[in-house]
Amino acid sequence: MPKTPKNNLNSKVTRRDFLKSTASAGLGVALAGSSLSKPMYSLQEETSETDSLNIAVIGSGAQGRVLIESCLRIPGIRIVAVCDIWEYSQQYASGYLKKYGHIVNVYENYNDLLSKEKNLDAAIVATPDWNHAEHANACMEAGLHVYCEKEMSNSLTKARSMLQTAKRTGKLLQIGHQRRSNPRYKHAIDRLIHEKKLLGRVSQAYAQWNRAKNEMLGFPKKYAIDPVRLETYGYNSMLEFRNWRWFRKYGGGPIVDLGSHQIDLYSWVFGVNPETVFASGGNDYYKNREWYDNVLVIYEYATSEGKARALYQVQTTTKHGGFYETFMGDNGALVISEVPERGNWAIREAHAPEWDSLAKEGLLKSEAAPIQKIDTKDIFLDVRVTAETGRWPLPVELAKPAHQPHLENFFKAITHGVPLTCPPEVGYDTALAVLTVNSAVESRRLVKFRPEQFET
Repeated sequence: MPKTPKNNLNSKVTRRDFLKSTASAGLGVALAGSSLSKPMYSLQEETSETDSLNIAVIGSGAQGRVLIESCLRIPGIRIVAVCDIWEYSQQYASGYLKKYGHIVNVYENYNDLLSKEKNLDAAIVATPDWNHAEHANACMEAGLHVYCEKEMSNSLTKARSMLQTAKRTGKLLQIGHQRRSNPRYKHAIDRLIHEKKLLGRVSQAYAQWNRAKNEMLGFPKKYAIDPVRLETYGYNSMLEFRNWRWFRKYGGGPIVDLGSHQIDLYSWVFGVNPETVFASGGNDYYKNREWYDNVLVIYEYATSEGKARALYQVQTTTKHGGFYETFMGDNGALVISEVPERGNWAIREAHAPEWDSLAKEGLLKSEAAPIQKIDTKDIFLDVRVTAETGRWPLPVELAKPAHQPHLENFFKAITHGVPLTCPPEVGYDTALAVLTVNSAVESRRLVKFRPEQFET
């Protein structure tokens, strides 16, 4: 795949011709690599270097600012426009960008942005979930590649429409499951679990995301949106606008907002989508929120090696344990988290094949001190209970904000045709797996997935 001139701001015609000619090819590469059982990228971390691209950010609230911060660290990325219906977010984003030399045009309505901005290459959509399809589809129809925050949508119908628009227009659509581009996760899952079979047969997974209790978000009174204008954009009140994740019209609750990041990993590790899901949850603590404040989930998977199960927990009244993921096999376990202190190691079972050779290859760090064993005096225990042999840290670090590699992958897909790490097919499968949890909680029954539901 040919490269465009590096950071050549005066070669817009050539560059845009290149982007147009390679858009469909890039999408084809991304789709070809979207099999759950195959790596969708090189195990080498993406570099920050990219060709110059003009970007618009639609939705400059909390998550939009996180993505803006990462974009500012990537050479060649120029944010030229921001859009948000809230004046407070408009001022915050434009003022912050100005400090770093990005003078942006500010819009309230995304249609105005798309009609007036003629030199855009791509858009970042970081609006509330219920708007993702509307905004992403409009951007792709306008000829832009799109990076869309997860969840793809709070509606499977809308999520599927995004996938169909991407196919029809030939535009790239990256869904914001950023662990898919994290070099530590790529190393752990693709290299260690899949290629080296570090854990043996993986039959169990567990993940959690626990947060302390929190009050509803407020807002500066002088920045309250006029009720009539707020209604124009589909919101009933500033309370719902500021806390949209808790309301059924706009989001999917904590299981979607937090859980989808980690549940997405289950299919990546097992190589298949789930067969069933059973869940329990409720509004047990907060009385002014529509979605469940806690959920416990069990998925079943039929892997090529046999049955596997995965548990997931989300809590919003205690931060005990924080957030991490664990994958367990008959040779050991691997614990990982976006925050390395919470998970960045493998633990070998005493009977498992040796791992010293992997350490010599640089795939694991040397074995740490053995785990302290409890005093078993006068206690009868199966000796296998204490058969773990210590922690083997992972050697790959991420010295960047967590979202930066995922954005780099998106920009490289545009300019160099590399495969997307989370194309819409993968994002849709995750949305289906996660959104179904709320249905399972409501029905209090085991829900079976039909294979054709995942066909896109």
